[in-house]
Amino acid sequence: MIVRKSPAELERMRAANAVVASVLAELRKLVAPGVSTQDLDAVAERQIHEAGAVPAFKGYHGYPATLCASVNEAVVHGIPSETPLVAGDIVSLDMGVLLDGFYGDSAITVPVGQVPVRTTELLRVTHESLERGIEQVRVGGHVSDIGHAVQKHVEANGFAVVREFVGHGIGTELHEEPQIPNYGKPGRGSELKAGMVFAIEPMVTMGGPAVRVLGDNWTAVTRDGSLAAHFEHTVVVSEVGPEVLTQIAESDAIVNAGAGDDAPVDESASSLRG
Repeated sequence: MIVRKSPAELERMRAANAVVASVLAELRKLVAPGVSTQDLDAVAERQIHEAGAVPAFKGYHGYPATLCASVNEAVVHGIPSETPLVAGDIVSLDMGVLLDGFYGDSAITVPVGQVPVRTTELLRVTHESLERGIEQVRVGGHVSDIGHAVQKHVEANGFAVVREFVGHGIGTELHEEPQIPNYGKPGRGSELKAGMVFAIEPMVTMGGPAVRVLGDNWTAVTRDGSLAAHFEHTVVVSEVGPEVLTQIAESDAIVNAGAGDDAPVDESASSLRG
């Protein structure tokens, strides 16, 4: 069953997701060569607590950190490490909080210094595919309309959609119904109604869609070693269209920073350590 939120509950969700957006905006500024994802995790946890919230991921099914920090070929659920980021890396920062009984959830992928043009295109297209999916969040639509829009845009640009991981409903639980795949035919699944809230999160690869999980039992990486990007917003279905609760100001800066023809050319190189 998909739970529809009341106006009062949506206010509490706005507050939780505002914390997520604010912290991710600060983390984005800190991403640079020499910074470790463990450094970013410490900042995130401190800022979440300062906002009066609780990290949603830490301890969730035993997950050990506040952030999921996935570098290069890591798609999702990367555990923060002491390994410094290097120029040419990309890092997905996925974070959730619990505030006043409700969850917020969002993710961005950030280039580290200069990255190759095709890598910038991967980030841009993934971000655009999220926007295409959000455009389908309207009363009377269907859940599968979201994934269809994502898949169509991704594949039209020569990239692939990961199928093992999906978006989800969100509210008093971090993961609620429905599941929201990033692929499929339109017009299927539950009808969208006002008050539903979804975490929409395209995960896109530069190569094939297949993934595998590393020995830490968390980090999912592309099987072919190709780069992966991940963006996520928490979105409300409303009578006047989608309301994005995790919008970060100047979000285009996420995908445009650092691109250049003289950037590193090894697009499969990784600073991830198992």
